[in-house]
Amino acid sequence: MQGLAVIAFPFLLLLFALAMEKVQANLDRLSVGRAQVDEFLESADETDVSNLAKTGLPAALDELRNRRSGSRDESE
Repeated sequence: MQGLAVIAFPFLLLLFALAMEKVQANLDRLSVGRAQVDEFLESADETDVSNLAKTGLPAALDELRNRRSGSRDESE
């Protein structure tokens, strides 16, 4: 039984490491940078802050950018 554990442990450790690498890749993709936070804070209004509290920074920043591009399209 101990021999089986000795053989299986490295493979289980490898599988765990691969799973954690996928988790880390997803977290890196979802993270926001300092420049994006500064951009959001410079131009956020009450609606943007409410969206930030409900959905998080990436979604709130996307909505802010969509609203900006929509107001530019209307002005042209």
